[in-house]
Amino acid sequence: MARARTRGIRAVWATTAVAAVAAGALAVMPQASAAATGGVTGFATQNGGTTGGAGGQTVRATTGTQIHAALCGRASSSTPITIQVEGTIDHANTAKVSGTSCNTADGVIELKQISNVTLVGVGSGAVFDQLGIHIRESSNIIIQNVTVKNVKKSGSPTSNGGDAIGMESGVRNVWVDHVTLEASGGESEGYDGLFDMKDNTQYVTLSYSILRNSGRGGLIGSSETEVSNSYITYHHNRYENLDSRVPLLRGGTAHIYNNHYAGVNDSGINSRAGGKAKVDSNYFEDSKDVLGTFYTTTTGYWQVSGNIFDNVTWSPASSDYKPAGPNPQSNTSISIPYAYTLDNASCVPDVVSRTAGAGKGLQVSDGSCTPTTPSPDPTTPPTGPDPTTPPPSPDPTTPPSGTNLSIGAGSDGTSKGDGTSYGNVRDGNMSTYWSPAGATGSISIKWGSPTAVAKLNIREAAGATGRIGSWRVLNADTGAVLATGTGAGVITVPKTTLGKITFEITGSIATPRIAEFETYAG
Repeated sequence: MARARTRGIRAVWATTAVAAVAAGALAVMPQASAAATGGVTGFATQNGGTTGGAGGQTVRATTGTQIHAALCGRASSSTPITIQVEGTIDHANTAKVSGTSCNTADGVIELKQISNVTLVGVGSGAVFDQLGIHIRESSNIIIQNVTVKNVKKSGSPTSNGGDAIGMESGVRNVWVDHVTLEASGGESEGYDGLFDMKDNTQYVTLSYSILRNSGRGGLIGSSETEVSNSYITYHHNRYENLDSRVPLLRGGTAHIYNNHYAGVNDSGINSRAGGKAKVDSNYFEDSKDVLGTFYTTTTGYWQVSGNIFDNVTWSPASSDYKPAGPNPQSNTSISIPYAYTLDNASCVPDVVSRTAGAGKGLQVSDGSCTPTTPSPDPTTPPTGPDPTTPPPSPDPTTPPSGTNLSIGAGSDGTSKGDGTSYGNVRDGNMSTYWSPAGATGSISIKWGSPTAVAKLNIREAAGATGRIGSWRVLNADTGAVLATGTGAGVITVPKTTLGKITFEITGSIATPRIAEFETYAG
């Protein structure tokens, strides 16, 4: 029988979202049986490893809609991609984008039915404000260097489930690293979990991250009979001002090492329903009942070593509340299949404070409690054009010269408004136009044989000028992004020979109307 609980989250002190700082394509070299400093660690190294978008295209996004557009612009749902995110992502700039390589939704970052994706904060920072990141039926995902804050499941605004980062439905191989996950209260204030895994999620690592100011840290399994989730690693994280679930483990195996628990108000690592937690060299302070089986009669198990308990209080045991303390002892043995190095628990508060969370330059411990920056330095901007400088808007006044290759070509797109057709953009007639079904969409020009293209001219219909906001130009043969920018007009791209080129509108101030999509060889 579940015990009645009093939510004990302390008053949330003022916090400022930390800016995430990193740049360049993320290169991750996982190993099946060894932890690589600065690379993927823990159970995410198993089951073939976790590489995210390594080896694929790198694109920049400053809105949630652009994140979705990057996913939808790939050649397939498994085409590797690294999405560098900067700025504030919120409900206002996160809309559903359609495509054959994605399955997105409004008001949430939806990583659904996809694979081989890295989402990394760069530039002046990436903050997901009141907007969750949901991973569904997906594999090989990396999330790094972002802040997710104040995601609600009820109240205003509502964010489709309420988890800061949530995984469910057959998810495999996810590495979440150097993130900050925070709320401003507990369930009664409308908040749910910060880091939840459900419905057969396996091979996940959460490392060098901060979880704070919430009633619920996170769970593994949504009920006592939902025990298909397993092989989760938590290391070098800071748990601060949380009531419970750090984590709640139902079935499965979790490896929990070198974490700093500072203010667990109600109950801590809750192993139940046969769950097994290996708890190594953590530092627990100013907390209550940090390990045990709580609020159930279906017990769990743990193996403990090297932990420090500093000002930790323990409650008496009862039929449905079994703290492991005041002198925690192992009640099972757990085998870990990967190599790892333990920092001594005594220095965990210091090294975690210097490395965990977004905006720390992705620093990690060297295994001897000393922060170190991975090589190559992920905070060093790449050579070439400054990726934080907005791309130039197209020139709306100077038309390109030469033959308009669109006339006589074919065309298609992802959607079209009622009464419009794709062919209207290549007929040389400014009085006809194509519109997407909503505020965003894509339109393509295609040829029967490879054609060299170096310039485009996007011409809006009379009475609809200025409606097009942000856009991308894609090589539809490969999914590569050829250009990004804002507004209609002449667009110069690297001269590319292709069979199909796509103009994708990712933001607008009203329904766009494109009268002509002209293409030129030079």
